Amino acid sequence: MNPLYNIGISLYGAAARLASLQSKKVSDMIAGQRATLDTLESERLTKAPDGYDVWIHAASLGEFEQGRPLIERLRREHPDKKILLTFFSPSGYNVRRNYDRVDTVAYLPFDTPARVKRFLDAAKPKMAIFVKYEFWGNYLEQLHRRGIPTYLISSIFRPGQRFFRPGGEWARNMLRKFNHLYLQDEASRKLLAGIGIENTTVAGDTRFDRVTDIMRMAKEVKIAGKFTENAKFTLIAGSSWPADEDIYIPWIKANPQVKAIIAPHEFDKERLGLLRKRFAGKARLLSEIEFPSDLEGDEQVLIIDCFGLLSSLYNYGSVAYIGGGFGAGIHNINEAAVFGIPVVFGPRHHKFKEASDLIACGGGFEINNREECTRVLDNMLNNPDARHSAGEAAADYIRHSIGATDLIYADLFPKS
Repeated sequence: MNPLYNIGISLYGAAARLASLQSKKVSDMIAGQRATLDTLESERLTKAPDGYDVWIHAASLGEFEQGRPLIERLRREHPDKKILLTFFSPSGYNVRRNYDRVDTVAYLPFDTPARVKRFLDAAKPKMAIFVKYEFWGNYLEQLHRRGIPTYLISSIFRPGQRFFRPGGEWARNMLRKFNHLYLQDEASRKLLAGIGIENTTVAGDTRFDRVTDIMRMAKEVKIAGKFTENAKFTLIAGSSWPADEDIYIPWIKANPQVKAIIAPHEFDKERLGLLRKRFAGKARLLSEIEFPSDLEGDEQVLIIDCFGLLSSLYNYGSVAYIGGGFGAGIHNINEAAVFGIPVVFGPRHHKFKEASDLIACGGGFEINNREECTRVLDNMLNNPDARHSAGEAAADYIRHSIGATDLIYADLFPKS
């Protein structure tokens, strides 16, 4: 691999080790990576003596959800195949380390030549699948040298990426190491064709298949049902950050007749305390309520302080506000849209094709400040017909976008 790339990876690792002194999240990642190689070397001997049949890598939880439909289809139709799942981020690993549809879950070690060789020697994968945005030069180089078929799924490309810029030959060379790239859209195919990458298929985004499965398997959340049963309008704020709350909380407080369910992206004790304080006694934590009858009736806000419920909670909403759009980028808007409700989100959504598509079809609404948020939510509250039309448009968009998993699976695992 490019020597400058290896220097950059080494510096990145050093910076992460330094950051781990003050960040538990980074510290967990460093510790997990160190343990991976020893654990994998011993675990593979008992679980997959001949090597893992399929290695799937997802950077974090969002990418895992994109890969999940393929994993679960593979497990269902080929229960004998040994599957290794790796994460780079603790937010993925910590939530899914006990995921029972694979044989082993591990961290992916840093992309240095020595670690890469040891990882591949330990795992002995027969096929590698990377999800969406994972481009690690040394891993791709070694997989290519060892003749291990390597694929990229649910990927999307934009003109400003390093692959398409002058001086980006080293990055373009990484793309050439994939046997095939399964893309979300035609625009990505054209971009790649322009730099000579032709081994591509426009398959769509497997997340649509995943959220459709989630909708079909949605849990009944009895406390949420009781909380919203007499509400004419309920706002579900999913994966919410403080910057989002500065935008939509004033609207909630100005409309005491509405109900709101807020699922913060992170919910440590201090974070929950500050969020709850903003509602002056009108908010309850889900963990405080054992039975629906424990609700007093005057609560305006229910704060979700656990993982695993958000996707089912959208079923109780009139409109969803999806967090992250005033930070690093929006979270999963499809998870809400599949339930046939309008989705509202901040301006940082341009890496997500579905956001632009939902805006175009009338099922999604970008807001840039508090005033725009108020205007959109007021319209949704006071104009039920507009709200229902927007929700139907969102649901139709999801329905017409499913099928990527079937196409990719048929290519990678053809019937014999």
